[in-house]
Amino acid sequence: MTVSRETAAFGERLPIAQQYAEILATAGVERGLIGPREVDRLWERHLLNCAAPVVRVPHGATVADVGAGAGLPGMVWAIARPDLHVTMVEPLLRRTTFLEEAAQQLGLDNVTVLRARAEDVDQTFDVVTARAVAALDKLARWCMPLVRPGGHLLALKGRSAADEVKAARGTLGRLHAGDIVVTTYGEDWGLEVPTTVVEVQRR
Repeated sequence: MTVSRETAAFGERLPIAQQYAEILATAGVERGLIGPREVDRLWERHLLNCAAPVVRVPHGATVADVGAGAGLPGMVWAIARPDLHVTMVEPLLRRTTFLEEAAQQLGLDNVTVLRARAEDVDQTFDVVTARAVAALDKLARWCMPLVRPGGHLLALKGRSAADEVKAARGTLGRLHAGDIVVTTYGEDWGLEVPTTVVEVQRR
């Protein structure tokens, strides 16, 4: 029996993911968090793209999604993996309001919404992630201080990932980065554009 990509990503929690997709396509568009042209490709470009790398996150991990926006990837990870505790770090009120309402509607008790800039967060996490927030050099300065020693920054990037790593090596070194690898996820689901992730360990 062939399993759909959506089922492979979310399993028995697929109905929650479908409800989140509906929230993005309606309130997300109305509030300017998702472009109207993105609605037709929400699953391929956003939900599945974000879900693919969650296999890299250790069981029971604490996660921070920096610049959480509409909840990509943090909300997707919280849906796919109820064992995770995901903190959405987002400075803009209209976005944190959207995230709080979405988490409540979806019944996600493993999501915390924190209205703050990354620089003002005083806790550390097993995994810190971000998607479409900033170039890696700048992103690392915001995110690496939030990664506990031995934890990882998982930055969802595009095709320029390798170039960004090259440009950010000096900054990453100063921020106690250990191993840095660029990995892709989602090929086994047949994603048109697999998800590229820069994985940075904190020493």
